[in-house]
Amino acid sequence: MKQLEPGSRLVVASHNPGKVWEIKQLIAPYGFDAVSAGDLGLPEPEETESSFDGNARLKALAAAQGSGLPALADDSGLEVDALGGAPGIYSARWAGPGKDFELAMQCVHDALIEKGAWDGLPPRANFISVLCLAWPTGEHRIFEGRVYGTLRWPPRGGNGFGYDPIFVPDGETRTFGEMEPAEKYAMSHRTRAFEAFRRHCLEKTDTGAAAPKTGRDLEALDAAARNLSTQAELARFIASLREDFANNESAWKPRDLAAFLQALETAAASAEVADAEPRWRTLARALLAASR
Repeated sequence: MKQLEPGSRLVVASHNPGKVWEIKQLIAPYGFDAVSAGDLGLPEPEETESSFDGNARLKALAAAQGSGLPALADDSGLEVDALGGAPGIYSARWAGPGKDFELAMQCVHDALIEKGAWDGLPPRANFISVLCLAWPTGEHRIFEGRVYGTLRWPPRGGNGFGYDPIFVPDGETRTFGEMEPAEKYAMSHRTRAFEAFRRHCLEKTDTGAAAPKTGRDLEALDAAARNLSTQAELARFIASLREDFANNESAWKPRDLAAFLQALETAAASAEVADAEPRWRTLARALLAASR
């Protein structure tokens, strides 16, 4: 397998801002110039395969061959034992066209109720992440990571995204949604898949300390705003926005409440809202736009 050279450009084969941001955090210490498939204007291929491996490979090869650069793709989801592994590769589709994971979590809950699986012990489940690194030549390699645990209802916590608020990893009492990001990433399925990727593809790279970020991390805030689905996630986003203002007040365009409210009015009036988009997400995007 080819080794990735430090400083080389790598395409993150995703149009999901949250997933792109997570993968960029994992590869940042290795000095890659990472760009998303969405930023390059590459079309998002239809996920027609019947496995996580197949979909990750499909997306990575499409991005690599479309860009002429090595590409890293992830396909991940939640597998619930009592549902025969569902939602599995359809984890995102259970969230509907608006990617509303409050709806998706409710669907999981209702399906388990129908099977009587909430009686007794909490239902067993696992998150799985499959990474595929592909080259324009068609060469590719697959890496897998899993984290096992149980489900809880109702959802708890405003951190993370997707099914995080209902998943409690083994050995923990908190959901992924209740953990701080650093705690979750220390044990997450994507981190475990990335560790296998690192061992095989990044052994020769220099992992010197990455330069500390200064100023506003707008990419992280944008990823959070575009992926939240629940009221708790909105509350956590507002807390992050408040922390950002405390640390980077001089970088905010509106410097007082009146200016911010005026900017928020403009952002709310001009926001492009899909019918299926969760209203919490619409508000979060307007708040971030007003701050800019």
